[in-house]
Amino acid sequence: MVPAGESNSTILTSETRQQMADDPVPAASAILPPEFVSVGTREIAFRRRPARAEGAGRPGIVWLGGFKSDMQSTKAQRLDALAATQGRACLRFDYSGHGESGGRFEEGTISLWLEESLALIRQQTEGPQILVGSSMGGWIALLVARAMGAEEASRRLAGLVLIAPAVDFTESLMWARMTPDIHQEIATKGVWMRESAYAPEPYPVTRALIEDGRRNLLFGGTIDAHAPVHILQGMNDPDVPWAHAMTLVEHLAGDCVTLSLIKDGDHRLSREEDIANLLSAVDALA
Repeated sequence: MVPAGESNSTILTSETRQQMADDPVPAASAILPPEFVSVGTREIAFRRRPARAEGAGRPGIVWLGGFKSDMQSTKAQRLDALAATQGRACLRFDYSGHGESGGRFEEGTISLWLEESLALIRQQTEGPQILVGSSMGGWIALLVARAMGAEEASRRLAGLVLIAPAVDFTESLMWARMTPDIHQEIATKGVWMRESAYAPEPYPVTRALIEDGRRNLLFGGTIDAHAPVHILQGMNDPDVPWAHAMTLVEHLAGDCVTLSLIKDGDHRLSREEDIANLLSAVDALA
């Protein structure tokens, strides 16, 4: 780790940290049943692994998934398996309109998903936590950190691990790349159906999502994560360019930041060697 206000960058190849990825996934990770809690009018599904004695002194892990992802993703399950192996607490959940949670995806906004994230962290975790945010979850993790700092709860942040963090993606990675015709369709119809490389069906991009995203932008000033940050970014990521991660590092001026560039990595970073890098980054924080 480097002094506050400085950053450290490394370029990782597909050969690094294979040993942690090869660790078996405990059977308990696959059978942990979902629970449900109401946030506003929305039923949010979550899985919570309590700490055991041997891991009670280490920070818990909170998974913050990406846009249209869920808590049963490969990375989320492997983090839960790490927690099970080490006796740590681990919290996973699905935003409204995602996975096993209630609500409609097209009614979701960054503010709603942030509200759900804060509610689950406040209600279902104790003590310091490592926030692990993937893609959109990286943006939400930083918004959570800002909110916790504002309420003087930053002591509960042990660190942030951000995977291809899509900070401000509704504006800089969606709206800025859309054609005037798409802008007009969103303005007049309130929605545009976007083709996805990760699913057979297009998904809705709503006017509410874009407009609410503008109320949550972070790149307008200094970002304070209140804890050490480790960013994992693929250099072959077509959705979140690695230059976007560099911009984030520049805005994290007061925090201790490590940037790991995976030279042959894509957006998902779900290969075994990528997961090894993720588990190692989490384990190294505390």
